[in-house]
Amino acid sequence: MAGALNGQRIAIIATNGVEQAELEQPRQAVDRAGARSTLVSLSTDAIQAMNSDIDKGDTFTPDAAIGDVSADDYDALILPGGTINADQLRQSGDVVAFVQAIFAAGKPVGAICHAPWTLVEADLVRGRTLTSYPSLRTDIRNAGGTAVDEEVVVDRGLVTSRNPNDLDAFCAKIVEEFGEGAHPVHDEGATAQA
Repeated sequence: MAGALNGQRIAIIATNGVEQAELEQPRQAVDRAGARSTLVSLSTDAIQAMNSDIDKGDTFTPDAAIGDVSADDYDALILPGGTINADQLRQSGDVVAFVQAIFAAGKPVGAICHAPWTLVEADLVRGRTLTSYPSLRTDIRNAGGTAVDEEVVVDRGLVTSRNPNDLDAFCAKIVEEFGEGAHPVHDEGATAQA
């Protein structure tokens, strides 16, 4: 897969509480494939990663703050999980707007574990099939999506997986989908008004 993503710019959005493996392994996968990844957070203050939401992992210094970046600057997006991480990100208007802009442009997205919470908040799961950590599946259904229990699911450029055990499949699939580039944008909400 080396070179599959040559020259692509990939945003990774995370904050305190991010699941360390879900941050590191996808980043390594896209970087090895030739992409240039940027860790974006709520600020440029160091973030504390976690292992299994309980044990402190390493700290990471973001490359940029969400308020200083534009979706136009990136070819794809990775949203790692971690309960605290996802809960904080979905409360950020800047994060929600960034994710909505990525989807509006048809750019591919990888979201694992608790990360689909941000997609639910951004009203981006309606009409899509995806997987997630089990506790999010009711939220996905309530937001108009179809939740399934599978290792990796792809729906129009959106790649989702359930948890760190799925990382091998998730990483391989995001490299493949990101390599395909932008997908046609379908506006499921656009219907003729009588």
